[in-house]
Amino acid sequence: VAILDGGIRDTHIDIAPNLDATHSISFVPNAAFNSDSAKPPNGKCGDAIDTFWHGTHVAGIVAAAANNLGTVGIAPKATIIGVKVLHCGSGNFGAIISGIVYAATPIAEGGAGANVINMSLGVPGGIPKNARVQSLLNAVSRATSYAKKRDVVVVAAAGNDGIDIDHTDNLTFIPAQSVDVISVAATAPSGWATSSPLEGVDSPATYTNFGQSAISFAAPGGDTKLLATNPGGVCVKPRFPAGSVIQLCWVLDMVMAPCRGSGASNGTYCWAAGTSMAAPAVSGVAALIVGKYGPIGAAQVEAILRQSADDLGKPGQDDFYGKGRVNAFRAVQ
Repeated sequence: VAILDGGIRDTHIDIAPNLDATHSISFVPNAAFNSDSAKPPNGKCGDAIDTFWHGTHVAGIVAAAANNLGTVGIAPKATIIGVKVLHCGSGNFGAIISGIVYAATPIAEGGAGANVINMSLGVPGGIPKNARVQSLLNAVSRATSYAKKRDVVVVAAAGNDGIDIDHTDNLTFIPAQSVDVISVAATAPSGWATSSPLEGVDSPATYTNFGQSAISFAAPGGDTKLLATNPGGVCVKPRFPAGSVIQLCWVLDMVMAPCRGSGASNGTYCWAAGTSMAAPAVSGVAALIVGKYGPIGAAQVEAILRQSADDLGKPGQDDFYGKGRVNAFRAVQ
């Protein structure tokens, strides 16, 4: 699974066992695939202040190793390929297009040979439509179509703006609306600690973008809804400091996965929420399907995702769940 994102903490105890460092790569000048920074309020990147690393969290959701340490990914035997296209929380579509093509190209032809590409990225709020943006969408779509022709499954986050894309004519969401992309909305519990374990875990996340024309599937992404009942703001994402286990909105309503940590740490975990966390859940299930059936092609993998998904919400395809919330167990039965 190629993780098109920011940096991958290659020495993390849950990442290192499954990382293909040989074929990992960076399309960000002067930044290795296993590096990252965050943008503080002054607008200058500074590695010392960033202890999260979005790409590491995403990679862990897909394939954190089942090594009796930390967390376990959805596909713990899958191989992770770090394809760095973001740095300091941002990037450009040229790098993203290059990353898609590289990830989808077989190793024998100089690429990464991925079976699945995950893109937990996009432009917050969408991009206002115009001729230049349409050209950009077309360019990204050429890359994603190339990936599908190579039988590579391409998964992208739908976005965290709470926008009804069906009724938003002036915005474009890239790569979520690119051709041959599985766009993923987020589901989440709210106050799971005080409710029945079997209830309320599949509600649409409060932030997720939605719309039948834009959503392929839904998957767990966590939520920060309890912030409304916690005016001190302790539910702001991501979080991992000492004492955080007492904040139930982090522990039970968000998604826990590997993150960078500080200094020489190789075993730090963070809670976070977003369609960025939902997309790798779908990528992980896609990886499980490939692991069971072999390289059966993108169309067949998507067909199994569809046949095995739980049809939530309105019968059939709907605004928040698309073709359904993915079900890993049913996908490999």
